[in-house]
Amino acid sequence: MRIMALDYGSKTVGVAVCDALGITAQGVETIVRKEENKLRKTLARLEALTAEYQIETIILGYPKNMDDSIGERAQKTEEFRELLVRRLQLPVVLWDERLTTMEANEILTESGVRQEDRKKVIDKIAATLILQSYLRSVQK
Repeated sequence: MRIMALDYGSKTVGVAVCDALGITAQGVETIVRKEENKLRKTLARLEALTAEYQIETIILGYPKNMDDSIGERAQKTEEFRELLVRRLQLPVVLWDERLTTMEANEILTESGVRQEDRKKVIDKIAATLILQSYLRSVQK
């Protein structure tokens, strides 16, 4: 079963997919848009990726606040989830993503990636971390 994870941000969406056995996660790309609410091209690209990778389930990073409350970013993520379900006709699971972007930044820093180059890949790395977390939970 192929699974895709998304790290949804105000102007980017990091994308990762798992291997056919559902064991490992690999970053695919970062989809960039000029404005937060301009999602037509983003949704079209995600539709193409779900077909290309034969995706059956989508894991969407859910940015809850540290106190477990739902803030503005999480509400926007819930709205994006509804758009995905309607457009792609696939199950979309909200998955706690707290601290994944920070962890991704640490990984890139430790790997020696320059600050200006990090922005290009940080969301893809965060999506990979979200997917790895999900895969670990279902493999237990």
